Amino acid sequence: MAKRDLASILLESKLITQEQLKEAEEVRRRMGLPLSAALVYLGYISQKDLARKIADQLELPFVDFDGFKPDMSAIPVVPEELARKYTVFPVRLEGSELLLAMTNPRDVIAIEEIRESTGLTIKPAVAIKDEIEAAIDLYYLAPGEAAEELPEASAVADVIPERAQELSDVIALQTGTIEEVDLDEYEIDPNAVMTISEDIARKHRVIAIAFEGNDLVVAMADPGDVFLIDNLAMRTGFDIRPVKADPAAIEAAINRFYKMAEVVEVGEEIESLIGEVADSDVLNGIKEIAEDAPIVKLVNLIITRAVRARASDIHIEPQEKDIRVRYRIDGVLQEVMRSPKRLQPAILSRFKIMASLDIAERRKPQDGHCALTIGGKVYDFRVATLPTIYGERVVLRVLAKESILLRLDDLGFLEDSLERYRSAYTQPYGAILITGPTGSGKSTTLYATLNVLNTEEKNIVTIEDPVEYRLPGINQVQINTKAGLTFARGLRAILRTSPDIVMVGEIRDAETAQIAIEAALTGHLVLSTLHTNDAPSAISRLIEMGIEPFLVASAVDCVQAQRLGRRLCPECKEPYKPPRKWLEEIGFPLEDGEVPTLYRPRGCPKCSGTGYKGRIGFYEVMLVTEEIERLAVRKASADEIKALAIEQGLRTLRDDGFLKAKMGITSIEEVLRVVV
Repeated sequence: MAKRDLASILLESKLITQEQLKEAEEVRRRMGLPLSAALVYLGYISQKDLARKIADQLELPFVDFDGFKPDMSAIPVVPEELARKYTVFPVRLEGSELLLAMTNPRDVIAIEEIRESTGLTIKPAVAIKDEIEAAIDLYYLAPGEAAEELPEASAVADVIPERAQELSDVIALQTGTIEEVDLDEYEIDPNAVMTISEDIARKHRVIAIAFEGNDLVVAMADPGDVFLIDNLAMRTGFDIRPVKADPAAIEAAINRFYKMAEVVEVGEEIESLIGEVADSDVLNGIKEIAEDAPIVKLVNLIITRAVRARASDIHIEPQEKDIRVRYRIDGVLQEVMRSPKRLQPAILSRFKIMASLDIAERRKPQDGHCALTIGGKVYDFRVATLPTIYGERVVLRVLAKESILLRLDDLGFLEDSLERYRSAYTQPYGAILITGPTGSGKSTTLYATLNVLNTEEKNIVTIEDPVEYRLPGINQVQINTKAGLTFARGLRAILRTSPDIVMVGEIRDAETAQIAIEAALTGHLVLSTLHTNDAPSAISRLIEMGIEPFLVASAVDCVQAQRLGRRLCPECKEPYKPPRKWLEEIGFPLEDGEVPTLYRPRGCPKCSGTGYKGRIGFYEVMLVTEEIERLAVRKASADEIKALAIEQGLRTLRDDGFLKAKMGITSIEEVLRVVV
């Protein structure tokens, strides 16, 4: 018998009317929601009633956790790690069959992994996500706490009366003194909001709004709920200071700050997520799925969460059995989610559609670009695909507009290093080279420098591949090798337009290097990047590329090497005294032989437990003096140039990092991680 669609089932059950269905269809089209999500959004059907009908449609059991009495023998069968990973709960054990409550009963990866872990036959059932998570929290207890049969959450006071009394006393002291806040006027701290998960916030009508020392200020519809306060304290690691707020205002704030509100989406949206595409029309089918609401929402969720987490890159990586999603946060890749392998074609195609790439081309790398508005701010994304043995890998580089507005003072220069660099870029001509590996912040430094130099009197032209940020008032040229516009050819053309300042995105070959050096010698200020490990090596590198040593010596005024390291979280960094022997082994300078107090990461909710938050630059600024020029002319080695530069006041990358570690900005381990 053919399965009926969800709308027909709800209408026949008289859970909704034709008028409500019509309005939900309009909301679905306007907001890009699945029909079920639109019905819940409008309040025409509860999540529980919807889930019941979906269970009927899928011919699966429905688990209602109201008045739920668990089979205590089933709970230990499924490890808590798997229960939380897939949001499932073991309901009942009958011989070799396990009834498993799931939010997505067609998640074959979850079913297969739990089957392998338990050795049992898994019988899936439909349940609501919030209720499954609450059951996991309630029934998966620490060793020694398990009871034969636990009461419902409303009777927790009977289980832990001492703690309940303690909390009641605390609230009693506050009776009549709990502050009431107007969330429409209150300046909510987004970092505080993220300490509480969206599910908990919606379920209990709470939202964290500020930090006060080690206190987390939480707006609550019921600030006298001692059990919820205790729960939030355990989840966040903060002491909770409750304040009262209007429930409607709390809900509005939750909708505002948790941009990607998730409602139950098992039903037609699951069907479209996992629907098979006919082999006879694979390409058209994939494109249709990639533009459907569930896939669009999933991709938007991945991007939005990345922006919210301050990620610089999003990596979508097909694996043998699933798809891995990783964010690069503060320079370090972190896995954030995995998606079923069967969704791979639709997810990858959606990213390619957004970047205007050819979804039919899967054998060649492609590059594209797209722009999205997230939280009222415009973000540009560079999109690159790379064929791998398991499918195309997609990497999105997040380009926030705020980056181009950074001042040099904000990048982490120590005052003397910044003064040395400033003495170079304020010259009317000469070459300034920024060196370092990919991802070391070279472009950001160049853009920050151009922001300083960008005045009405100056003709500034850049040639880049690609143009990452659009700078007002500056003429920017995009490389187009297919059209014959290379760095060398573009640079020649630029020099015919009478520029005062030229920025070359990267010196990649001898021809580009030759033109850039000659431009610096003929009255232009030239800024560019070069891939070398340190500043002195840049001189040797140019000579190795075939540039005459006397030209290099005459043209280059400054070489700056840089790296990006992570900043210690100011809220949780802890002081300590490292072993003297270790400091001596790594070459850490000891003043008067004393071991200094340094800082190391600890981890807290504000930094997501990493101990680091934000990034800081390590800089090595080498001015090309007459003595260094003479070494360059006689083709001295990079080591000789470096030794002389240190005598003349050069602070190496490592020493710059060590000094910032001594100042408590970063850790010794982070310096050693990023600096050669």
